Amino acid sequence: MKQLSVLTFLFLLITFSSKSQSITGILGAFPPELVMLESQMMHKKDTIIAQVRFIRGELRGRRVVLAETGVGKVNAAITTVLMIEHFKPREIVFSGIAGGIDPALAPGDLVIGTHVAYHDFGQIDDSGMHYWATKNPFTQKENPLQFHCDSALVGKAVQVSKNLQLAKVERDNGSFVPAIKKGIIVTGDVFVSSEKTTRRLFNDLHAAATEMEGAAIAQTCYQQNTPFLIIRSLSDKADGKAGKDMDRFYNVAAQNAATLVMAVVAEQ
Repeated sequence: MKQLSVLTFLFLLITFSSKSQSITGILGAFPPELVMLESQMMHKKDTIIAQVRFIRGELRGRRVVLAETGVGKVNAAITTVLMIEHFKPREIVFSGIAGGIDPALAPGDLVIGTHVAYHDFGQIDDSGMHYWATKNPFTQKENPLQFHCDSALVGKAVQVSKNLQLAKVERDNGSFVPAIKKGIIVTGDVFVSSEKTTRRLFNDLHAAATEMEGAAIAQTCYQQNTPFLIIRSLSDKADGKAGKDMDRFYNVAAQNAATLVMAVVAEQ
């Protein structure tokens, strides 16, 4: 009995230590997407790794590491790999803005990613765009055409969003509480400001939003067996007015995405 008690104690100690040391990774592409999150962190400590700044600390009682990826798929993949390699996060959550694809959504609304896919990886010919799956270079197996966000994280995001206090969005037709919807987020190394392209992405990929980092983070996490979630708040509708709308709605969109991410982290 004495030996069993010691073993039990050691098991509980290891289990507690493992839980207490687990950490959540949080990524964003631009400084405004992370400024609110960083401002809420406690016991912050900076670490520079391969010219990428990582900020460790506590956020809503949860140990986190925060990093700015920069814009685009390569930047996003580099930062994600470094975060996984050096901090071993239990999961990674991305907070940021996006262009709206789903006609039912408007600037300021939020999309909780259920799946993430590339919209610029494949073959273009006279008949249009043909989307390819990426491949794991080690196993030589094809990755999914759409990467699944972690179902538990999606569920938490949906649950906490129900009573979440978000900043209202001032549009031309009035002041609105942002809508929150689950959906497919698509990624490419282009800023989409084309109604024709928006229709294609909606018809071909059933996309709710488009951005420039998510699928690279998703593929990296998938190949490294790290759960992930992509949360995006719409700064525009990815149409001919996308540039002007982004300037107008950027700050409120970034703030609301960060608010939802903090609520998810608090539930961990």
